[in-house]
Amino acid sequence: MPPKKSNTLTEAELRLMKILWRRGESAVTDLVSAIPEGETLAYNSVLTTIRILEQKGYVEHRQDGRAFVYRAVVEEQEAGRSEVKHMLSRFFGNSREQLLLTLLGDEDISRDELDRLKAAIRDAAPDVTAPEAVKEV
Repeated sequence: MPPKKSNTLTEAELRLMKILWRRGESAVTDLVSAIPEGETLAYNSVLTTIRILEQKGYVEHRQDGRAFVYRAVVEEQEAGRSEVKHMLSRFFGNSREQLLLTLLGDEDISRDELDRLKAAIRDAAPDVTAPEAVKEV
């Protein structure tokens, strides 16, 4: 039985998606030329990767003369949320708390990052008036 296809993005797929999100519609030749110095991918590799992205539902194409022009159909923020949900399920048993505790346990976290996280948690907290509701984060 073949392995289940993943809908997450590989590094090469993400690289091309970032170009599409930044540039908008692009032919394969445009994508090849937009790849940053030192990360060069061959035309055939880009073509194969963009076709995989189309199969996964991240891009679609239209024909412009003899060339196919590709565009992202999944927004960058939506793709990011999907990747986080996948990681949350895979590594943290769908526990946001475990994910956050792992992030907070990182020794490299700065005081500013902690303050922004506290503010984000405070702002995201539901407006609950029950006595057991936490008043301060």
